Amino acid sequence: MRLTRTLCAAAALLAVATAGPPAHAARANPPKIPTVFLGDAFVAGWGIAPVDPGALLCVRAKENLPDVVEDQLADQSILLDITADVSCAGAALHHVWQEQDLGGGEVAAPQKRALTKRTELVVAGLGAGTAGWGQILKQCSQRLRGTEGSHLPDLPVDAGSPAGQCAAYFARGVGARWLEQRFEQTGKDLDKLFSEIASESPSARTVLVGYPRLVPEDRGRCRTPLPDSAERPLADVPESAWDFLDSKVQARLNSLMAAKAEQHHAHFVDLYATTGTATACDGTDRSAGGLLEPSAVTLLHQRLPWLLAANETGRDGNGDTVAQSIAAMYGRGPA
Repeated sequence: MRLTRTLCAAAALLAVATAGPPAHAARANPPKIPTVFLGDAFVAGWGIAPVDPGALLCVRAKENLPDVVEDQLADQSILLDITADVSCAGAALHHVWQEQDLGGGEVAAPQKRALTKRTELVVAGLGAGTAGWGQILKQCSQRLRGTEGSHLPDLPVDAGSPAGQCAAYFARGVGARWLEQRFEQTGKDLDKLFSEIASESPSARTVLVGYPRLVPEDRGRCRTPLPDSAERPLADVPESAWDFLDSKVQARLNSLMAAKAEQHHAHFVDLYATTGTATACDGTDRSAGGLLEPSAVTLLHQRLPWLLAANETGRDGNGDTVAQSIAAMYGRGPA
């Protein structure tokens, strides 16, 4: 009888040893998702200090949007293995498959080289550069055409047309045709973006992140100077251009990105819809720096202007929204 009890106890111990960890332990340690972030200054964290010393020419912050997304998802037991963050200021969509000139003979490799067959999640935030956002800003700001805009390498579409008349310039004639061509190219390059991702990482889920809103619905807030400054959030961009920048450029780009994501069965994060009350025009609550407001980053002995990029508050808020959207995609939390 004693031998029987001993054999039964041994069998029970063997069963426990071979059964592996209990179910709750397995859930506590989910597998990490091999993830790659592609993007421009928005993803890289333009203006946020400190800058990653290994990505100085890309002005990539040490703690940028991918870091916030990773941390927020970890709180929901969705663990990312970020194998690469190749976001770089100045990147356009074609820099996913072509080199990016960083100046001084330096180049950034095509961002798609970070993708592999084992990549399971790709998060991309590009499109504004291809749509000509930098050129449009310089068409609408005389100050950006001068030394204050030296870190924005784009040229105005037509330097002979006054900055104060930029809305009228883009409403007809050469300016209108140029804008249509930029959006047509953006659509084509978005198609190619999804094609390149599918080719390099056929098993990956793709997330396309839209841009936060820059001009609020209540335009009057943009007439109030920045805190402790006489500078207005949109600097010398004429009020006649505010509606154009919002509805004809940014909202249109957001809609195009959403449509292309749906067409290619990708997941779209609509930041434009959720950020209209915390723009650069919102004083101490602003989530973006003013157009010519000095940022925290110094490059080549010059303080970089924010250029309406997300500050730390905006980065954290945008990252949280992106993380919540990705979590919903994986079946966690509300859609």
